Amino acid sequence: MKKRTSFLQKPNFRAEESDDGKLFLEGYFIVFNQETNLYADVYEEIAPESVTESLRENDIRALFNHESATVLGRTGNNTLELTADSNGLRGKIEINQDDAEAMNIYSRVKRGDINACSFGFYPTKEVFTERDDGTFHILVTEMDLLEVSPVTFPAYPQTEVAARSADVEKYKEKVAKDKFELRKKKLKERF
Repeated sequence: MKKRTSFLQKPNFRAEESDDGKLFLEGYFIVFNQETNLYADVYEEIAPESVTESLRENDIRALFNHESATVLGRTGNNTLELTADSNGLRGKIEINQDDAEAMNIYSRVKRGDINACSFGFYPTKEVFTERDDGTFHILVTEMDLLEVSPVTFPAYPQTEVAARSADVEKYKEKVAKDKFELRKKKLKERF
């Protein structure tokens, strides 16, 4: 299974300053129950329960542009707070004011140059459905959430799209095989 990234179109991501002078980046990194067109005829949706175990068990990082060299915060030391509500997964990153790179990213978000979010995860449980119109729907019900990221360009890298495409092809093969086995069984019952 390959790591996948997904993005949020309109995250309402913003830079904030608290009364005590601390700087934060905050907004939704995941919106639940919202269908996203991955490519061609494949759509994905993230279920609210999908992040429950990761929030409880993982030390999730806040990165910039999914780059592990640019860590903005992490849940393990409380510089990243992640909370799931009925809308999605909301995050609040405390900016290290002694880190010039983090301050540059904060300034770019504040000015509106960076306004998108993304998240990196391994799907651990998915429900594939072929719909009547020939499109496919993937419902992610469990994931291993690794990181959330403010991003410059919210897009799927080609390798990620290829991995998802392979998952759909496996599902199609399984459906075809199941249909063949069912027909074979019915023929045996008739004769």
